[in-house]
Amino acid sequence: MHWIDLFIVIISLVLALAVGLRFARRQRTTDTYFKAGGRIPSWAVGMSMFATIISSVTFLAYPGSAYGGNWILLVQGLMVPLVLVAIIGFVIPLFRRVIHLSTYEYFELRFGSFARIYSSVAFIFNHLSRSGTILYLLGLAIATFFAEADVRMIITVVGFVVIFMTFLGGMEAIVWMDVVQGVLLIVGGIITIVMIFIGAEGDMLPMIADAIKSDKIGFGPYDFDLCRLTFWVMAFNGIFYAVQMYGTDQSMVQRYLTASTDAKAKRATYLGIFLSIPTWALFMFIGTSLYLFYTSGQGELPSDISSDAVFPYFIATQMPVGVTGLVIAALVAGAISSLDSDINCISAIVVQDFYKKLRPLANDRRQLRIGRMSAIVVGLLSVIIALVYVQSSSQGTLSTLFALYAIFSAGIIGMFLLGIFSRRANWQGLYIGIAASVLFSAYAVLTTTHTANGNLLLDLGEYNFPHHQYMLGVYSHIIVLVVGYIASLFFPKQNINSRLLYRRKKRSQSAQ
Repeated sequence: MHWIDLFIVIISLVLALAVGLRFARRQRTTDTYFKAGGRIPSWAVGMSMFATIISSVTFLAYPGSAYGGNWILLVQGLMVPLVLVAIIGFVIPLFRRVIHLSTYEYFELRFGSFARIYSSVAFIFNHLSRSGTILYLLGLAIATFFAEADVRMIITVVGFVVIFMTFLGGMEAIVWMDVVQGVLLIVGGIITIVMIFIGAEGDMLPMIADAIKSDKIGFGPYDFDLCRLTFWVMAFNGIFYAVQMYGTDQSMVQRYLTASTDAKAKRATYLGIFLSIPTWALFMFIGTSLYLFYTSGQGELPSDISSDAVFPYFIATQMPVGVTGLVIAALVAGAISSLDSDINCISAIVVQDFYKKLRPLANDRRQLRIGRMSAIVVGLLSVIIALVYVQSSSQGTLSTLFALYAIFSAGIIGMFLLGIFSRRANWQGLYIGIAASVLFSAYAVLTTTHTANGNLLLDLGEYNFPHHQYMLGVYSHIIVLVVGYIASLFFPKQNINSRLLYRRKKRSQSAQ
């Protein structure tokens, strides 16, 4: 890497630290540290949502997936607007009325303390695995640009920058840094496409037409087969992904609370997703363009290079000085914008769902101190998970992320839908549904996971889980919903009153 490129990357890291320092003085209450005092404009909240979703996973793994196959993984994102239009009108007002900070307060009001603890723990596991994957991807990518780079050192340095920024600046620093990082992500993607077209000696347009004909720009296979990665597997996965992300995920719900009104929170949400879809498509197009670039003889790849490494290799070998640094800075920005959000949101869960339960009389100053300490611990755990990936990862990075999502999502969507749409559902029925979902998930994971020597953890022969692993999360939610509702019919009906929930929230805020 040229010193100019390295300087640009270092400046991007210094900028993150400076933003944390800039907002550090304002972080005197938990309301400011976790919700930015509710004073962030809707356009900035929307950009923050966008930057959180578009991480280094998008920047690296989406081009890698499109290079090695087609655009089938984009199907998940295309499902989001359909679900968003259906649920956002009542989800945002619900959370802004009912909860103080934690998404999972609603589950406790609806189904009891165990439902809150269960969903909180599932969120923590899910996002710790996600943040570790993001750091791991980033370390691999940046190591491509150095002859003797230590992936572990890269992971550690970036991890500590994110921890420092989040510890000091809280949600306010995160949102405004996300705005800058979101712009960098879009600019980095556009620059890459321009450089690919400039580097191609021939006309790329006929090659793109051939790519469409050969399904390199497509979403197939389209046959209704749930055992393979098909359009329908990703569509079902995408529907539940959208409900979980915008209906039950703390990182999104916490941003609803940073806006000053319901209307502004809705505008921010729509802005975030309608920026995300074109950006997902942009990075898929980068992968297809790289495939056309190299298969047409415009460039030469090492014989042992993986699909995930093609994009970093192109940046390192085909881009001019300065442009390389800018694109790498965009890559780093993509990682930081997701990591800082995960750290802050998990810290909020630790304070609201666990510490306040154990120390209900703790004052706000003490809660803020615990929140900041939690940010350090969560950041360090993310770094450790990434370092473990360096030692043991043997499957595609994007596949790892989706599999972890399916396992750790833990039927939360089924719980959410059961609480929202059924007054007949009760806590007894829900707990039976959760037990059934846990048993099913254990069976499915054990009969589809291979050990280092290639054997299944549990081999039941023809009774092994037959469908694609991405369907595991879908089924776990459906089991909670269906079993939970049916089991509820055998127990007395609960008296559920949404206005009572609202009054309870008002009383708790008055007490504070």
